Amino acid sequence: MRTVRCLGASLFGAGAELVTIEARVEPREKGGTEVLLTGLPDSVLRESRGRIQCALSEVGLDLAPGRLFLNLVPAARRKSGEILDLPLALASAAASGHFDPRALRGAIFLGELGIDGRLHAVPGGLAAAVAARERGVTRLFGPPATAAEAAAFPEIEAHGAQNLAQVVAHVAGARALARAAPEEHALVLPGHVPSLDDVRGLVDAKLALSAAAAGGHAILFVGPPGAGKSMLARRLPRLLPPPELDERLAITRVLSAAGRWPGGLARERPFRAPHHTTSYAGLVGGGPAATPGEVTLAHGGVLFLDEFPEFRRDVLEALREPIESGTITISRASQRVDLPARFQLVAAMNPCPCGYRGHPRVPCRCAPRAVERYRGRISGPLLDRIDLVVEVAATSAEELIASAGERQPDPTASEGAVAARVRQAVERARARQDGRRNADLDAEALDRHAPLDERGQRLLAQAAARRVLSARAVQSLRRVARTCADLEGSAAVTAAHVAQALALRAALG
Repeated sequence: MRTVRCLGASLFGAGAELVTIEARVEPREKGGTEVLLTGLPDSVLRESRGRIQCALSEVGLDLAPGRLFLNLVPAARRKSGEILDLPLALASAAASGHFDPRALRGAIFLGELGIDGRLHAVPGGLAAAVAARERGVTRLFGPPATAAEAAAFPEIEAHGAQNLAQVVAHVAGARALARAAPEEHALVLPGHVPSLDDVRGLVDAKLALSAAAAGGHAILFVGPPGAGKSMLARRLPRLLPPPELDERLAITRVLSAAGRWPGGLARERPFRAPHHTTSYAGLVGGGPAATPGEVTLAHGGVLFLDEFPEFRRDVLEALREPIESGTITISRASQRVDLPARFQLVAAMNPCPCGYRGHPRVPCRCAPRAVERYRGRISGPLLDRIDLVVEVAATSAEELIASAGERQPDPTASEGAVAARVRQAVERARARQDGRRNADLDAEALDRHAPLDERGQRLLAQAAARRVLSARAVQSLRRVARTCADLEGSAAVTAAHVAQALALRAALG
């Protein structure tokens, strides 16, 4: 008896972990084959024993009579999913003497098996490829869609197979599989992403949106129902620069591990807009398998939270860590998982429970105490982490009708012009700050890249004293001022840019 080893993967959190399948057969002359599977398999994996036996028999690789021991390493970590069907079958066949076990070395195998031996696509191809590369494994075998997904990682040699027989023929040296080519598919945003050109008026809000896009700043829109808060938020993806290759890989890896991306490399940034009834685990992630939440699914893109104060208080407070660090940590009794969560927050809220406080035509019916309680649902520490707080005033019907009759709108306010200014500002920031966004600058980086002159320092000090701003809020204003300077093409941050940053941070009170 000898032990055979084959490498597979199991999805966990926002990535994949490599799993070594150990197999050995204890022969006996009479009876069939008893399969014993250990190493904390879930119910799907326990059921795989029947699938594997049928699939192997279908391609003429019957298991030797006796006891087949299959162990999943590391044994202390729970394994889940049908992704391990293919390596389990190959390890079993090699342990039964059908081919040389050495042919399985240096490669990772992924895929679900049908009882007829067909291979079915499984999520996690790219996530598994990244995990394999970290272990020095550069060959991957799986169903065509899974292999194409893994092939998006340039350092992986991926091979796609339609069935178990093709994989066995390749590892046995009988017939080689062709190398899979990566498939380019755009990440489809939910619904149609409308143009900024459709927005009438709201000049100040558009300026704030361009600043948010240029610097990666979190933004909160405050205004009455129908003022255009959600309309503005849903147009942010059109202004953001396209993701770089490393960002595309990170976005695809997260979606791959979550089972939401069947193959190919993401071209667009994700846009997530969960409802305000979303649970804590639904937003930040959790559960037995540390399933990624909305903050992780929005990694590299936009997280839009409409009706901001209506979210549960504990759900909102959980945003504080990822807004600042770009990760979310989920701790359980036996494990700790760090999930990526570098998203751009866009939130929207009414000014009061009825929504019409400050409206020029509709009177507000809310008592002052009710308004205070409503706004108090958003804590000071969370507000400190939102760089831009913008009041969106209601647009009158006369203004809308007048703007609808304009045949030649201002070309400098068109989406193309705004996106061009944003793109240039992003390029300036990246060149100056080694690829970092302005929103990610710490105090040391601000002193280096955004020093203030005497007038700017005096203006910021006066505003901090008048508004009773925290140290974090002061640093936030400096980051926004740096973005305002970038949008104007200015190398220096002046008092005028500080004034713009102050105007883009309305007091919520």
